[in-house]
Amino acid sequence: MKRLLSLVLASFLFLSIAPDFASANSPTSLISTARNYLGTPYLLGGTTPRAFDCSGYTQYVFNKEGISLPRTTGQQISVGTPVSKSNLEVGDLVFFNTSGRGVSHVGIYIGSNNFIHASVSKGVMISSLNDPYYWKSRYMGARRVTNFTTENNTNTSKDNETTTEEKKIAAATPVKEIIYATRAEVAQEIADKLGLDQTTANLTFKDVDESNPHYHAISAVAEANIFTGYQGNFNPNKELTRAQMAKVLVEAFGLRGSAIANFKDVPANHWAIEYINILYYHNITSGYGDGTFGLDDKVTSKHLHAFMNRITK
Repeated sequence: MKRLLSLVLASFLFLSIAPDFASANSPTSLISTARNYLGTPYLLGGTTPRAFDCSGYTQYVFNKEGISLPRTTGQQISVGTPVSKSNLEVGDLVFFNTSGRGVSHVGIYIGSNNFIHASVSKGVMISSLNDPYYWKSRYMGARRVTNFTTENNTNTSKDNETTTEEKKIAAATPVKEIIYATRAEVAQEIADKLGLDQTTANLTFKDVDESNPHYHAISAVAEANIFTGYQGNFNPNKELTRAQMAKVLVEAFGLRGSAIANFKDVPANHWAIEYINILYYHNITSGYGDGTFGLDDKVTSKHLHAFMNRITK
């Protein structure tokens, strides 16, 4: 199974928890740099002003200020010093669990309970930590990775007390992974839910043989014309986007009916809109807390299980 984030072991977290701070010009300079890229589109793996993912954006902004950060969200949460939410300062990294499986998103705190980040739905934007519909419940913690040379901290003793306790918590807790559902796993879930015959197999896919644990399920969904291959391959380890998943589920289970979902990121002329509206009609999906569906987001294993559990057929 393909995994986006590497597991950060507790021992590594402990060793890297309190390095010497880097130094930036000022929080004003850092946030000014961050704001320069408002509106930049999101792209998984993006690390340049043409397109960013969340950790690519934070790494790029801090690098412009002369501060080196590791590449991934899972790595970034292991540097600097833990900071409690009540002691957040401009320039702190803030982390979120958007996948249900541990740290998966990062942004930069800009004051007044707001943070700037590269969101999947809108690219680089400003959001509120206290957003009751999404970010508030997904907040995981923060790390301070820099001291500013022109603006000093004013509450050092309280920070030190909090940091000591948070170090113990961070050292004992490994960072979890985001796990995405593969085509083979989707095939297995659908075959099981539909009760397809998985006792025989007549596969002709060049990239799937009996060593694959989902061999019979892939054969079953292929014979049922639920999944097709491409140029003789099934691509069992490839992930599906949420838009693609909507089409697969609607067609596999013969779902009918429709409602106007009005997801903010789904244009009226998008090829998947009718499939998404059907899932919405059947209460199989309600989208994200920020009013988006996440068309191009890869389907996580957790969301796959949730979708399948909501299908009553």
